[in-house]
Amino acid sequence: MTDAIAYPKPNLLTKEDLIAFEEEIANLFNLAKIRAPIHLYYGNEEQIIKIFQKIRPQDWVFCSWRSHYQCLLKGVPREQLRQEILDGRSISLCFPEYRIFSSAIVGGVLPISVGTAMSIKMRGEQSKVYCFMGEMTAETGIAYESIKYSRNHKLPIHFIVEDNEKSVCTDTREVWNQPRLSFEEFENQEDEYITYYRYETKYPHAGAGIRVEF
Repeated sequence: MTDAIAYPKPNLLTKEDLIAFEEEIANLFNLAKIRAPIHLYYGNEEQIIKIFQKIRPQDWVFCSWRSHYQCLLKGVPREQLRQEILDGRSISLCFPEYRIFSSAIVGGVLPISVGTAMSIKMRGEQSKVYCFMGEMTAETGIAYESIKYSRNHKLPIHFIVEDNEKSVCTDTREVWNQPRLSFEEFENQEDEYITYYRYETKYPHAGAGIRVEF
């Protein structure tokens, strides 16, 4: 972890670029060309592009199983990402050379992102960590502990909570009998450690809307 390395620069992509990529992946999945789960974005392009305007080449990005947009915006070449997805790694995309990692484990990247931020602070490096999570993950204990620890120890990390009101086949608010989620108070607020936004997607939690048999 040295800042002397010339890390690839993030891609300058438009809303249309992102949507076109996900639509291509959706079509490939529906044609049974991807023999593994996929989780697609749609409807949050403007929000995520705004976040990535702050992310530099030396910064770290950690994501969950829905991470196509983050990989593209962090600088991973489109064709390289496409091939990884075709090879069945959509839910666990990791590109160390671009400092971006994802995990299919709920909350799996949270403690890793905090540990990375701790290392950055201890080494005095000029980089930062950005950790993405869904609204259901944000309601777990590991999320609260990670954010609390980061705030109290003033770590160089920022958490992004993305709320699409979908958590597998359940509604997050119904599960917890909680009409208003804990992090909604950060919507449209500037906070050093948390960004929260809601978006509506046309895709189901997993897949692309067509039942595929292999």
